[in-house]
Amino acid sequence: MSSSPLVSLLALIVTLGVLITVHEFGHFWVARRLGVKVLRFSVGFGKPLWRRQGRDDTEYVIAAVPLGGYVKMLDEREGDVSPAELPRAFNRQPVGSRIAIVLAGPLSNFLFAIVAYSLMFMIGVPGVKPVLDAPRAGSLAAAGGFQKGDEIIAIDGEPTPTLSAALLELVDRAMAGATIPVEVRDADERKRVRVLDLREPGDLGDAAQVFERVGLTPWRPALPAVIGQITGDGAAARAGLQPGDRIVQAAGEPVTDWEQWRALIQRHPDQSFRVRIERDGAEQSLDLTPDARQNERGERVGFIGAVADVPDDLVQSLQVVVRYGPLGAVGAALGKTWDVSLLTLRMLGRMLVGKASLDNLSGPITIAQFAGQAASAGSMAFLALLALVSISLGVLNLLPVPVLDGGHLLYYLIELVKGSPLSDAAQNLGQRVGIVVLALLMGLALFNDFNRLLG
Repeated sequence: MSSSPLVSLLALIVTLGVLITVHEFGHFWVARRLGVKVLRFSVGFGKPLWRRQGRDDTEYVIAAVPLGGYVKMLDEREGDVSPAELPRAFNRQPVGSRIAIVLAGPLSNFLFAIVAYSLMFMIGVPGVKPVLDAPRAGSLAAAGGFQKGDEIIAIDGEPTPTLSAALLELVDRAMAGATIPVEVRDADERKRVRVLDLREPGDLGDAAQVFERVGLTPWRPALPAVIGQITGDGAAARAGLQPGDRIVQAAGEPVTDWEQWRALIQRHPDQSFRVRIERDGAEQSLDLTPDARQNERGERVGFIGAVADVPDDLVQSLQVVVRYGPLGAVGAALGKTWDVSLLTLRMLGRMLVGKASLDNLSGPITIAQFAGQAASAGSMAFLALLALVSISLGVLNLLPVPVLDGGHLLYYLIELVKGSPLSDAAQNLGQRVGIVVLALLMGLALFNDFNRLLG
């Protein structure tokens, strides 16, 4: 599902605005509780668009660039402090208090994700049953004994009620690099255990890539070659195709089902061919020129901007809703937040040692696209995205890189061990290194964004 640039921009601003506010509020709330004076609470950087003076002379600001935020506390290192206010200066606090204040930001992001997931699980999370098609010949899935019609029940003991849950568990286990048991219910309704050897999964991009690498394919029912919906102003709309049209023949070939029609389109990027359709009981012909794009393997394929007509009874047979009571929802949310956090860390670790491509780094443009798509898909999808990005912010901020919260925590842990703070020179050097590292990461993320946009 695509979204307009305006929707994507607004969704990005809301996403970053909400999550930055949550993060900075964590620092702010704990600082105030520990007696530290907060001078400014800012969402965004640059020129203030809105400001207000609050209690205890704290200035609240919304700034022009919504790509970050900060809480400015009273600190002797950043300006003169009156003798009466010295006990409220951040730098005068015990190291334990400073650790708590710095840690509160990332923890607030994790707490937000737990609350968001809890709400989703109480309302009910819709999904698709993890039913599989025949595995690719010669693949790890084929070697593990997977069969067409298998429904994944659990991966390494973790229940997988939906396809997305199965993907998450599979990626997580692939990151760890292990041989894992997969419990399935086969086409004859018997429970069986298949085995996947994921000790060498190779470069991991996204969940779909992992599924493809091991040879697992979600089950696709044989659908008639009938247009269900035309999306956007693509090739299907330009050719005059309409919902309800049945494809009878294309490029001189009889068309029997949607999969054959889809494969034929993919083989003809930017190539015109004749299509014979049945509409309202009468046959007619039209010319179709599929647009071209790259698939996940980098191959140039055709697409037209149309989806199949899926019978309602088939949709209902594949759908499942995961729902819990309040306590169960919180437990499931804690588990989900933990799993996604570990998965993020493992992906970062694999990128660091060269086992995963740096192309996986994403910047604000990619986040905006996903945010726009999620907003267009509905409130549940947008809430899920907010939870995911919040976890990512929490994990990234805990990395031991100076400038980030994790870098400050590293300084304070060293102070605890050695009994005195690091020298100003050492801290300043660390800050400069951290700024360079962050600049390089942001530059790479933006480069990847533009590559995806132009590719």
